[in-house]
Amino acid sequence: MSDLATAAEHEPDPSGPAARAVVSLVRSKQRVADHGEVFTPPELVEAMIGLVESEAERIDSRFLEPACGSGNFLVPVLRRKLATVDARYGKSDFERRHQSLLALMSIYGIELLGDNVAECRANLVELFTSHLGLAPDDELYAAALAVVGLNIVHGDALSMQTRARTPKPITFAEWAYLGRGHYQRRDFRFETLTQMSSFSEEDSLFSDLGKHEIFTPTKDHGAVTVSELAEGGRG
Repeated sequence: MSDLATAAEHEPDPSGPAARAVVSLVRSKQRVADHGEVFTPPELVEAMIGLVESEAERIDSRFLEPACGSGNFLVPVLRRKLATVDARYGKSDFERRHQSLLALMSIYGIELLGDNVAECRANLVELFTSHLGLAPDDELYAAALAVVGLNIVHGDALSMQTRARTPKPITFAEWAYLGRGHYQRRDFRFETLTQMSSFSEEDSLFSDLGKHEIFTPTKDHGAVTVSELAEGGRG
């Protein structure tokens, strides 16, 4: 299965140097042989996201990449969501911060290789924090670390198990913004979420359908604040 990480050959800026920047499409032949890790050119990524542009621009529309690599698809999606936040909530710092966190909360990934997991989390947090101009001691910074730690999972999307000494079923946190700086978190097992496709075309991956017991969360954390999330990010 392709690892879909960032890489491509770029044409130089006509106004810049005539040199051509070349980025390898693979990290090593061994990784290709062992894991099928092949990078996706950015222009192809943009074309694919363009097919679902309206969803990518929705703040709360959830995206799951089952072989997320270093975030080649997820980072551009988050960038679009943050642009929507700025357009809608740019005049309110409070709403801009909290809606931006909601945008980050809507990004999910599964990745087989541990170094890619760390890189994907770092890339998402770097985009989020630089976009908002956050200092490392800002509690929203720590909250972002906690969110990506939960949403970007080191696991195998085929077996639906985590990559750990003792594998466990992959679990995702479903986030919702309740307003006034509060979020709702409910945890669902990935293997049960995938069964939603058997109901109808209108049913989305994380919809609260209430049609079957498999859609009952494994844990409901209730309402949480940025400060409470930040404690997890600092841990």
